[in-house]
Amino acid sequence: AWSVQEHSITYRLLVFLKPPRGHSFNLEQDSMDTLLPARHSSIHVALECTCSRELLLGDMLCFLHHPDNKLPGDQSSCLLCTLCTGFYLDVEKIASWAQVLVRSAWLLLPESRHCQLTVLPSSRSCRFQLTGASETNICTDIIFAVQ
Repeated sequence: AWSVQEHSITYRLLVFLKPPRGHSFNLEQDSMDTLLPARHSSIHVALECTCSRELLLGDMLCFLHHPDNKLPGDQSSCLLCTLCTGFYLDVEKIASWAQVLVRSAWLLLPESRHCQLTVLPSSRSCRFQLTGASETNICTDIIFAVQ
């Protein structure tokens, strides 16, 4: 979605997170076996068996059936430590991670010489504003979701 005001353009982007190979996202259910409301839901990150892929392609070991100490460093998932608290996705960690990525990527773009990027405070999304020589501000709000 987007909106235009006098000297400001705002974009809202919905970005779907995809679990890495060997993992899945599962919406937690409450004790009455109904899905929790979207605002208060808990997304559990579960390990999935990839033994058949390991046998067929040989490109990865199964996280579920191999002890962590036997997995090669490039296959150990940093998803749990970077974006999760325990075995649940943590929206604040995701927002913080995305803000760091946006800041880092911005410095590599030629536009960074002409526009200033300001990361706006937000614990539940990645919000930033671009300010350039023109009087128009461009604000972007990246909202994260899972399917």
